[in-house]
Amino acid sequence: MFPPVAPTPATGGPGAGGPPDADGPGGPGGPGDSGGAGDSGEPEGTGGPEASGTDEGASDSGERRKKKGSFWKELPLLLVIAVVLALLIKTFLVQAFSIPSESMENTIKVGDRVLVNKFSPWFGAEPERGQVVVFHDPGNWLQEAPKQSDNAVVRGLQKGMSWVGLMPSADEKDLIKRVIGVGGDRVQCCDAQGRLMVNGKPLDESSYLKKGVAPSTKVFDVTVPKGRIWLMGDNRDNSSDSRYHMDQPFNGTVDKDQVIGRAFTVVWPLNRIHGLGVPGTFDQPGLGLDVIGGTPMAAGLIGAVPLVWWRRRRRGGPEERTATRSPSAAPPA
Repeated sequence: MFPPVAPTPATGGPGAGGPPDADGPGGPGGPGDSGGAGDSGEPEGTGGPEASGTDEGASDSGERRKKKGSFWKELPLLLVIAVVLALLIKTFLVQAFSIPSESMENTIKVGDRVLVNKFSPWFGAEPERGQVVVFHDPGNWLQEAPKQSDNAVVRGLQKGMSWVGLMPSADEKDLIKRVIGVGGDRVQCCDAQGRLMVNGKPLDESSYLKKGVAPSTKVFDVTVPKGRIWLMGDNRDNSSDSRYHMDQPFNGTVDKDQVIGRAFTVVWPLNRIHGLGVPGTFDQPGLGLDVIGGTPMAAGLIGAVPLVWWRRRRRGGPEERTATRSPSAAPPA
């Protein structure tokens, strides 16, 4: 008789030798489960390291394709939004203008690009002395029609870019000058030293006049009507400004409503970027006719009224302060 042979232990990991009713041949612990925790040693549902890497790579490439596709789908919308914003900015905020003449040298030279603030006039701001402004031709100041390119492609490109405010329009007749006098001012040329005078105060124009150019070779004495402005170029020898249109109604002055906006900076070329501030000579005491302007004072009062009213309502109205007297107290002597 041979000795009894001991039964061979079951292999295949935990659960392989369990009762049939536990997992069975097709269960996650049975020998027939290729994805279970059996001989492969891999977690359930994975196809091994290679299969996992392949799935992740396919997922990444699919996401990239989706991102590229979504960008091209959104591009037309982005372009439409950009054009709308550009139109709003051009109409209400800022517009670029190209300078074609020498009338504002050396402050602004031919070919310079300036930015014009169109926002302030919407809130009632008016041109002030010393500011550089762009304005519509008030009446044949520009005798020549604006020049346009002979190339149809260039003309179309300029029209398109001017429509969104990236370039000035070739069809518009606009000018750029410096405000010397506003409504009510008396502007004269000149005093004994050859200086321009505003309301009897001489102007020191050395900071902005072109070197070697006199303030004016044309003698004049003008009182600016209300609602109008007197304009002159910084290159007085080469500027057809208010002085040369005194034969027109209102003695060469321009209606302030013709002003497009204030030029506040030169942005091109890069080596000429600089601001266009108001020279200090226009801030000298006594130059203005009013010590305190009526419009700012009125605006301040109008703004103060609702503020005071709001504060009073918030506090619940003024407190009533009445003197109290004890009934037993003696009457005043």
